[in-house]
Amino acid sequence: MEARIARVVFLSTLPAVVSFILLFVLLFVPSAVFGAGYRTANFTVAAPSPQLAQEIGDQAEACRAQLAVEWLGQELPSWSQPCPIHAQVAPGMGAGGKTTFIFDRGEVYGWKMDIQGSRERLLDSVVPHEVTHTIFASHFRQPLPRWADEGACTTVEHRSEISKQERNLIAYLQTGRGIPFSQMFAMKEYPRDVLPLYAQGHSLSAWLIEQHGRKAFLEFLADGMRDENWPRAVRAHYRFDSLLAMQNNWNDWVRQGRPTLGPTTPGGVQLAANAEPGSTTQLAAVPGVRLQSPDPRGKASPLTPIAAGAVAAPPIPQGTGPTAITVASPNESIYAAAGRPVKAVLHQEPTANSPVFVSSSVYDSTHHRDTIRR
Repeated sequence: MEARIARVVFLSTLPAVVSFILLFVLLFVPSAVFGAGYRTANFTVAAPSPQLAQEIGDQAEACRAQLAVEWLGQELPSWSQPCPIHAQVAPGMGAGGKTTFIFDRGEVYGWKMDIQGSRERLLDSVVPHEVTHTIFASHFRQPLPRWADEGACTTVEHRSEISKQERNLIAYLQTGRGIPFSQMFAMKEYPRDVLPLYAQGHSLSAWLIEQHGRKAFLEFLADGMRDENWPRAVRAHYRFDSLLAMQNNWNDWVRQGRPTLGPTTPGGVQLAANAEPGSTTQLAAVPGVRLQSPDPRGKASPLTPIAAGAVAAPPIPQGTGPTAITVASPNESIYAAAGRPVKAVLHQEPTANSPVFVSSSVYDSTHHRDTIRR
C-alpha cells in the first residue's frame, strides 16, 4: 500500500492523461507482463504467472521442510530473511539454476536462487536440488566437498534425471574420465571437465547413503571436514582401509549394475535388501508433476577401473569410441547444460572488514570468473 501511494504522489506532478496511463501500467501490468510475485515464510518468488509463482513457492517450502527432516531429522528454523527465487519457465527450456549465499563467521545468509526450465522439471528436480543446497549450508555453515554437495543434492531429483546421470557415469568410466578418489576428495573447486564430477559424486553419495543412511553420511562429511583427513574418516565410518579400497569397492558396485546394498564389511560390499537407508521422501504432490517413480536397477556394464593415481583424461566427444554412450542434449537434461559456460555475477559481496566466504552451488560454479550451470 505504501509503495502504491508513493507512486501516486510522483504521478501527480505529470499531466492527467499521462498520469492515468502510467498508474495503470505500474499497478496492473507487472503481474501480466513483467512477472508475478508470491511470498512464503522463507521464499519470495518472481515467476511469469501468479499460478507458477505460487507452485514454485509452495514446492520450495515443502522441500525445505520435508527434505530437512529426511537429512537432519528435524525442520530448519525460519531464516531471518527470505530467499528470493527468480524463475524463468517455458516448455522445452533447458532446466538449471544457481544458488548463492554467504558464510560469515559461522553464519549463512544472502540467499539468492535463479532457476529456469519447464514447469515439470523445475518442480520435481531443480527446486528440490537447489533447496537441498540451502539445507546443507544452514546445517554445516561451511562449504561441503564439491563431490558430496552436488552428489547428495542430485539424489533428491526425479528418477528420470537420476537415470540420465547414471548413464552418463557409465560413459565417463568407459572413456577414461573417471576421477580417482584421492583427487576427488581433495577438490575445493570444480574441475574443467566438470560433468564427470557430477555423475561420480552422485553415484558415490548414493552408494554411501544406501549403506548406512543419510544421517550417517552427513556425520561422515562433518568428521572428514574437521581435519581433511578423509582416509581416517573413511576407515571410521565405512570401514574401508583407504580411499583406494573404497574406490575399488564402489567401482565393483557400479560394474554390477548398482545392486541394492546391505552394510559394508571390511572385505567389500554385502548384497542384501535394504529399504530404509536408501529410501527417498515423497515430496508433497503438485498437480500435473511426476514425483519419485520406482527405482529400476541397471544391468552390469563393462567399465574401465579408475587407476589409483590416474589423471582424468581430457573430454572425449560424445558418441565416439566403441563403448561410448551418448550424453543427453541440453534441452533434454539439466546435466548436459552444465558444459555451457556463462558469465558469472555473484549477487552478494563480502564486507570489507570480515572474513566472508561466498558460496554457490554447482549450478553456479564460479571457475575462472565463469558460471557453469547444469
